[in-house]
Amino acid sequence: MPQVPLIRLQCGVNSYDWGKVGHESAAAKYAATTAAVDFSIEPEKPYAELWMGTHPSLPSKDLETQRTLLDMVQDNLALMSPEVSERYGGKLPFLFKVLSIRKALSIQAHPNKKLAERLHARDPQNYPDDNHKPEMTIAITPFEGLCGFRPLAEIVHFLRAIAPLRYLVGVQTATDFENAVRGFEDSEDLDQTRKNKDALRTLFTSLMNSSPENIEAAATELVAAAQSSSETFSSLVNTPDTNPSNPAELASIIVRLNDQFPNDIGLFVFFFLNFVRLDPGEAMFLKADDIHAYISGDIIECMASSDNVVRAGFTPKFKDVDTLTDMLTYSYAPIEEQKLEPTDYPYVVLNAAAYSSASSSVLYDPPIEEFSVLKTDLYRTGAKATFDPLTGPSILICTGGAGKVSVGQKTEVVKEGYVFFVGANAECIVENTGIGPDEENVFTTFKAFCDLTGKEDMVNGH
Repeated sequence: MPQVPLIRLQCGVNSYDWGKVGHESAAAKYAATTAAVDFSIEPEKPYAELWMGTHPSLPSKDLETQRTLLDMVQDNLALMSPEVSERYGGKLPFLFKVLSIRKALSIQAHPNKKLAERLHARDPQNYPDDNHKPEMTIAITPFEGLCGFRPLAEIVHFLRAIAPLRYLVGVQTATDFENAVRGFEDSEDLDQTRKNKDALRTLFTSLMNSSPENIEAAATELVAAAQSSSETFSSLVNTPDTNPSNPAELASIIVRLNDQFPNDIGLFVFFFLNFVRLDPGEAMFLKADDIHAYISGDIIECMASSDNVVRAGFTPKFKDVDTLTDMLTYSYAPIEEQKLEPTDYPYVVLNAAAYSSASSSVLYDPPIEEFSVLKTDLYRTGAKATFDPLTGPSILICTGGAGKVSVGQKTEVVKEGYVFFVGANAECIVENTGIGPDEENVFTTFKAFCDLTGKEDMVNGH
């Protein structure tokens, strides 16, 4: 085992069509800074995802020795802690990513553990893992996405206001849905909530099974309306009991999505799902079996270590509509309930230089045990954060500024895009070493970690 559990990582980047192109991609720029060999960013190539972890599809490596992180943690159980190694089969329990999104990702959901096992056994080519994949998104640039089903009153409004949408699902199906939920859209009664979800399942399944010919005809009509004047389109936007949407903005999004995926069912799924904008630092958590799609932006993403995706729109890849419509929770709620608010992190000491300049360390803590994420911003040269030891492993990435990281007697220089593995039970110190005005000198790191003891304490109310 290394005497000091601090390892600088080389991390790979995936090139998918939806990624940002060339140097516009944060994922590409970060991959270039972690490369041990020459890695030239091709100016016309899309770069989508930087992967940090032990997942076999794109494993991270020790920058110095070129051994995979998976080999290292399996050979040295203390790096992960015996408890984490035993519970997760010697693999890192989370997969940490940076996504750079130019073009919409697929309408998708991630299967729960039991469904993942069944899908993997039945179709390992399209479902390469037997693990679930709850995930968390934290914006590092302005982000757009779709997350969870809208409140039912909004869906009813769109069914009535958008003729091509009502045509696609079927007039009778739309009427049946409206009759089933009328007066009970916000009911908290468990039996009524179940009935509402059943009605939503029937409606959404009807939409997703629309014929290509009907989708094309409906999309043509919808896009024509979106390209017309804002006044013409405004009746499609202003929903009841919510802040009115911006007609011009919504029309622009519809046209943009159709340019990316002409005549796609996703144009109509859009009216079933919450549209969300996240500013840098804002986050949302997606449980297994929750429907979502990303539209644009750069994000930090953390998830259980899995690559399972059930897709059904906005994609040229394998679509599995039957599985998607069957697996969804059909939970419906305003977007505010999907967001995850960060909290102050109590197990860090910020030095006086950090306090004097409003530096912070905040915790994004989803209700699962596999991962949590810390975002630390240090202003001014000399600002420092000292983190208590964790009982599990961590991966740290710098997304801005310059500094250093220390574990024990080992100190490493940190620049934007540098990635480090920090072993279990190790105190970790990060320090801002940059030079420049305060507003241009923020040293920002994100640290994903698994701390089973911490999770147990929170569950027990400690």
